[in-house]
Amino acid sequence: MWLEKDNKLYKAFTFKDFSDAFSFMCRVALLAEKSNHHPTWTNTWNKVEIWLSTHDAGDIVTDKDLKLAEGIDKLV
Repeated sequence: MWLEKDNKLYKAFTFKDFSDAFSFMCRVALLAEKSNHHPTWTNTWNKVEIWLSTHDAGDIVTDKDLKLAEGIDKLV
């Protein structure tokens, strides 16, 4: 479940290992590039944390973020 906090959507994903986490990040990167909307994220071994907001709208949550979040959920 995505949480909205401080004008950002946030979600943490946990995987079996680093390879699975990195593979997920690659799929997210391709989706983000296709939609021209890029996340802020971190990766530590098997955990990927993602924050979404629309920078050119003043760093708030917009439909672009909701659509990307939906697309990201489909990749898991």
